[in-house]
Amino acid sequence: MNNTKKLYILWTNADPITSEKMVMMYAINSKLNNWWQEVSIIVWGATANLIVESDLIQEKIKQAIHVGVNISACKACADQLGVSDTLVELGIELKYWGEDLTEILKANEKLLNI
Repeated sequence: MNNTKKLYILWTNADPITSEKMVMMYAINSKLNNWWQEVSIIVWGATANLIVESDLIQEKIKQAIHVGVNISACKACADQLGVSDTLVELGIELKYWGEDLTEILKANEKLLNI
């Protein structure tokens, strides 16, 4: 699984400014400028609510997907927060992330935690 051209962003901070000005800005620019070959955002916890509540973040999500950023959310969190349908409508993949996140960590993949 080790690939130094792949970046995972674990997005757990639901602060709107951090979400817009760090997570989305860096992910989108990473693809546009070829800083990373593959960029994947993992939506976990309260960030799922932020996506549903913020039109701005929804637009950023659409832009990120358009430029090739992979976005996936923790299915358990989304289900528990009652936002699964909206996330899927935005084009966000839902999956149980616990095991895969563990594998990313064990393989010393590039993981940015926000």
